[in-house]
This record gives sequence, structure tokens and C-alpha cells, in this order.
Amino acid sequence: MLHLTRALVAASIALLTGAGSVHPAAPVLVLPSQVRPEDRAKLEEIAKSAFASTRVEHEPYVARPEIWEYLLDHPEFATHVTRALKVARFRVWHDGRGLWLDDGWGVKGQFSVVHADRGVRHIYAQGRFEQSLLPEIRGQAVATLEYSFRPNGGGLTVVATAASGYVQVDSSFLNALGKFAAPFVQAKADREAGFLLRTFARATRAIVENPAQVYQRVSERADVPRQELEEFRRLLRLP
Repeated sequence: MLHLTRALVAASIALLTGAGSVHPAAPVLVLPSQVRPEDRAKLEEIAKSAFASTRVEHEPYVARPEIWEYLLDHPEFATHVTRALKVARFRVWHDGRGLWLDDGWGVKGQFSVVHADRGVRHIYAQGRFEQSLLPEIRGQAVATLEYSFRPNGGGLTVVATAASGYVQVDSSFLNALGKFAAPFVQAKADREAGFLLRTFARATRAIVENPAQVYQRVSERADVPRQELEEFRRLLRLP
């Protein structure tokens, strides 16, 4: 989940070259009826005036549903796993006000799950991109992660995933640059969303192939939450 937020907020990196509304084959934002009216209005406005939009799918891969969903719903712990496996740099933490993200490359922000149901998560994020030689860029994002499990015919379960989202930027200068860099921004957004899904896949494959080794690497991290580490051990069915 937080990987999705990182991917969409990080798309603002591409905004350094500017673009207007980028909507080639823009994904349609579909929100369930359970979303509160005030949240719906905010998310739909971001999607309507998005600076960039993207949708990327990943081919199915073997996964254990209970572990996959546990990591999805425990983003802070999930980043301990991805960092221990060296498949991503981003970090998530909770400070009492909500969940925060630092992608390790200048993107920092706060995010929340607006709606969660089996097979889908809708996320709102707000953040900024900082780089020493360039002005700070602030923005908001709406992210959707879709997933489904099914048997592969060989006695295993596979998961198919898709990430989509919209990024809105608070920068009159960047918006004024208009269409000149639109193709670059779209490509950047697609790459970031693709990186999110590949990170999920790489971590999941490592867990399936050698759960004991993954657990050992994660347990060696001094700041890993002990309660979640123990829950992870039980899900891995380790002694």
C-alpha cells in the first residue's frame, strides 16, 4: 500500500520538467459507495484536475494470500521487509497523527487508506519533493491498488496486481510549462507505478522461495517492531 503511495507521490519528480494535464488513456477513478462524501469529493477533484495519471498491471506470481495481505495492511513493517531484502529504499513510520513516507530520494509525505476491501485499497497522499538545486514541489495523489488471488492449476495460488492513480501539483510555474514534457511525465508515472508492483513481486518471491532466510534478515533489523515480527513468523509457519 505505502509502496503505491510512494510510486504516485514520487511521480512528482517528473514534474520538474513540467506538464499540463496528462491523460492519454487515463484510468477511471471508481470509488465504492462506502467512501464518505467529503472524501469522495476530495479524491474526485484530484482525479479531475490531475497533473499526471497512470495505470500499470503486473503478471500473476505465486503468493500466499495471508502473508501478502498482511504486508499490504502493515506498511511500516512491510518496508522493514523490503529494506532487509534490499529491493527498495523507502521507509514508513507512524507518529500518532498518521502514516508517513520517505522514499529515500527526496519524496516525503503523509498518506491514509480511504477505503479498504478484499481486492482493493484506495489511498490519499500529500507530500513534497525536495532537491538541493531545485525548488520544493508539493502535491496530492489518489492511488488505487487492485489485486486478486486464484489457483494456478499446480496446487499454488497466484496474485494479479494493478496500480493506478492521479497526481495533482501545487505549482503554477510547473503547470504553465504545459504540454512540452507531457510524454516524459507520463512515462515517469508509469515507471514509478511499475516499480511499486515489481517491489511487491520481488519481496513475495523471496518469501515463497526461502521464508526462513527472509525472516532472519528482517529479525536482524534493530528497529523492527517485535510484535509484528512475531506475527510475521507465525504466518511464515516457522518454529
